[in-house]
Amino acid sequence: MADPVRFSTDDAISLEGEIRLAETTPHGSAVLCHPLPRGGGSKDHPLLWSIRNALAARGFAVLSFNFRGVMRSEGTFGGGRNEIRDVRAAVGCVRTHAGGPTITCGWSFGASVALREALEDERVAALALVGLPLGEAPHDVPPIPSPSELRAFGRPVLLLAGKGDTFCARPELEVLAGRLPAAELAILAGTDHFFWRREEEVADLVAAFAERVVCDTPT
Repeated sequence: MADPVRFSTDDAISLEGEIRLAETTPHGSAVLCHPLPRGGGSKDHPLLWSIRNALAARGFAVLSFNFRGVMRSEGTFGGGRNEIRDVRAAVGCVRTHAGGPTITCGWSFGASVALREALEDERVAALALVGLPLGEAPHDVPPIPSPSELRAFGRPVLLLAGKGDTFCARPELEVLAGRLPAAELAILAGTDHFFWRREEEVADLVAAFAERVVCDTPT
């Protein structure tokens, strides 16, 4: 079961979310970031439910939430820039529910926001970026950070994409992986950006990565 929560950003926007706690004492926490709001993205997509369940089963307290302007979250769409504040507030919220390292996982637009937020937030111990927009990305997804910013990010990063993902093409993802000092690359054959009927497989990969890297990560 997940419990509803509300929390506020540093610009006084109230966001809605749900916390799912581990059945035992959690050894870490996780924040889930959803796809593009203008494309219908929200915390309630089956892929994010699967990731939340898999992380909770491996001992994480998991916060899924809606970005500003989505469903019952206040505010309006921020072009992927103000949403960085949303992720920062979500990290602060989930850390009140569990000690240990915090991992941020984003899908599509959510992966872009999670990456850019983590560059300036040392509380984020690791990243799992699913279907990160790199190629034919929508115009309202901000660009990837500069090569120098990426090279300075030494925390573990999982880069996961479907082989047929036109938004996250493998050649560009491999270039990105080469710029991140501690990146892991996972490509799933037979699927694309949306991972239909592959939700549990994606969730297991994310949760296994989170469990493995948290063992070597300080709080």
